[in-house]
Amino acid sequence: MNLKIACIQYDIQFGKPQENFDLISIEIEKTMNQDAPDVIVLPELWTTGYDLTRLDEIADDHGNETYAFIGDLAKKYSVNIVAGSIAKKTEHGVTNTMFVFNREGEIISEYSKLHLFQLMDEHLYLQAGEAKGAFTIETIPAAGVICYDIRFPEWIRAHTSSGAEILFVVAEWPLPRLEHWRTLLLSRAIENQCYVVACNSVGSNPDNVFGGHSMIIDPWGTIIAEADTESTTLIGEIDLSKVQEVRKQIPIFQDRRPDFYK
Repeated sequence: MNLKIACIQYDIQFGKPQENFDLISIEIEKTMNQDAPDVIVLPELWTTGYDLTRLDEIADDHGNETYAFIGDLAKKYSVNIVAGSIAKKTEHGVTNTMFVFNREGEIISEYSKLHLFQLMDEHLYLQAGEAKGAFTIETIPAAGVICYDIRFPEWIRAHTSSGAEILFVVAEWPLPRLEHWRTLLLSRAIENQCYVVACNSVGSNPDNVFGGHSMIIDPWGTIIAEADTESTTLIGEIDLSKVQEVRKQIPIFQDRRPDFYK
């Protein structure tokens, strides 16, 4: 099975949800009219950016606005959407939450960021998630993780050892650590023998400049497509048969000895 993937890498408008909804609506329409991908991927916190101090005011109440907005777009264009992540307001606090929708506009996965990045004060304003990001897309086992999560290889392996063949990464990764972003993504693809589809943001907010370089990487660690630091929609096609080919050629999942990894 082949899937065409589109990563919408753009300059998130800091603390302006309505402007971001409008921009994403335009970009999804443009992408579907030009390239008709099977899957569209958005970046982390695409509705608000890292306007953490105002999340009580601007976070999406139980994700209801995002549910309706992305669900309608997924159904309208008959496209799967890995809807980045948003600030979701709940009765227990605000989470950094990824939603995934199928072609019918139905939500098939919800994952809240497990590892909060203290360097950007996430722990002061967000509640950590407590569940995996596993889901099935077009019959293919997959998983979603958010930004800082990629620094925890054991968290990624928890998904791929259960069968995930595509790892979707959504991020607002800063430009000063761009080489970490690229190296970590390549490493996660190689060591897990899976596709990595990573969508980052560009532009800046009052405290950070973001690095872009959204990437689509195959299970050998070969880069299929990579963006630069400008707003763009990155397109790449993945061949899922390659995952099993690579896993048979170097059978790391058969050769694991997890009893000794504790």
